[in-house]
Amino acid sequence: MTLPTLVLGSTSRYRAELLRRLCPRFEQRAPGTDEAAQPGETPRNRALRLAIAKAHAAAEGVGNALVIGSDQVAELAGHVLDKPGTAERAHAQLTASSGHEVQFHTALCLHDTRTGQDHVHVDHTRVFFRNLDADEITRYIEREKPLDCAGSFKCEGLGISLFERIENEDPSALIGLPLIALARLLREAGITLP
Repeated sequence: MTLPTLVLGSTSRYRAELLRRLCPRFEQRAPGTDEAAQPGETPRNRALRLAIAKAHAAAEGVGNALVIGSDQVAELAGHVLDKPGTAERAHAQLTASSGHEVQFHTALCLHDTRTGQDHVHVDHTRVFFRNLDADEITRYIEREKPLDCAGSFKCEGLGISLFERIENEDPSALIGLPLIALARLLREAGITLP
């Protein structure tokens, strides 16, 4: 029996770096998924819908594959914190997050093209920010440039200095791909790990 090809349905360098911890060889495909929120959609449901959509889009035309889709939505007091894109927006997000809890919903979908089945998981992480002053925020943004990160920080880098604590089951989920759940799903699909 031929082992399935492993495909990451993402162009994110963060997710690719994480996946390399489990599997050194995989294909990376851009899913080209519209990430706009739908009316009345909760942040958790948005993350899950997009993870599934990315896996399905990256699976198009691929046979005998396990395709990974993942998405993360950050939520502050019921409001979604998208990727800031600019230093000004990042500053505004971090100012709003200062002294508060931000929740991260990181969804994972493993789509098996052999069976057409989706295996899903959603990780929930709570990040508690310490009180930050404007100069700290400015210095952080200038040093780390977290403009492509939901919530405007990189916890795997200097962003860790912004927090009082983090509560979750899987530390890799906050970076963008819940590896504990992914390892379980891959083993269930017949991939030997470690």
